[in-house]
Amino acid sequence: MALRAARGALWVVLPAELALVVCLVGGVRITGAVLPAAEALVVGVLALEAAVMWPLYTARRRAGDGRRAAARAAVRAVVPVAVRRLVVHELRALHSLGVWAVRRRHRIPEGALPFSYTEPQTGTVWAFFFASVLETVVLVLVIPWPLVHLILLVVGVYGTVLIIALHAACVTRPHVVGADGSLRLRYGALFDLSVPASLITAARVERRYDGGGLVRVGEDGVLDLAVGSQTSVTVELAEPVEFVRPLGRRGSARTLRFHADDPRAAVAVLAPRPVTPVTPVTPVTPERTAPSSTPGPPA
Repeated sequence: MALRAARGALWVVLPAELALVVCLVGGVRITGAVLPAAEALVVGVLALEAAVMWPLYTARRRAGDGRRAAARAAVRAVVPVAVRRLVVHELRALHSLGVWAVRRRHRIPEGALPFSYTEPQTGTVWAFFFASVLETVVLVLVIPWPLVHLILLVVGVYGTVLIIALHAACVTRPHVVGADGSLRLRYGALFDLSVPASLITAARVERRYDGGGLVRVGEDGVLDLAVGSQTSVTVELAEPVEFVRPLGRRGSARTLRFHADDPRAAVAVLAPRPVTPVTPVTPVTPERTAPSSTPGPPA
């Protein structure tokens, strides 16, 4: 019962806090007791989470788990998987921002070929970035309340940084074709799928412009990993592969459609090469020459 209450509290308190901020920004009058009550509610939820996690943590420790393993098990039991994955995505995106700053890429094995996919979204990302900066500055200047100033400044700056971090994650985590022909499909820190080379039966350039979200799975077992609502490479597999969506749901697909900035180069290294049969060479035995019967010169 306490576990369900702790999980439900996270889904209730987070939207409530967001609604309160929206009301403040929109100029809705809020009585003086509402803000302290909201903060007390947040503190109470955190205390509830800690009270539920501690017995789970101690039980795992008594079972022989290490501190990190016990803490991880307690968090998984209390925090919903969607919330956990959102937090992990943000942390990975912020880490990618540092990797991007030093001009490196994330886990490109030796001999592997990276293929970028950010070209269709680059212009949109920078437009969102400048709009976020402008919106933050305007709202901070227009709204007179100091508390709202602080909230908007923190939210605006963090949102702006997160926009660039999400794009940095896409830049530093490209698609990868391994030296053995395996394929690793990625979209920043949100999606990661590894396909062995033995499952790839065909690859072709096929540009498609379909509306919809980032990850779409059709009823016919087709996975669309779109960037800017477009895909440019189609890969056929011998059997379905399983994957995990950004918020934790699982699925499977036998056909993969994704975008690469250079689709022809990607298809060139992905397409299985036909094996040419080698004709065995029969060794030729040299013919023996019979001894000559011609008589020699007279004595």
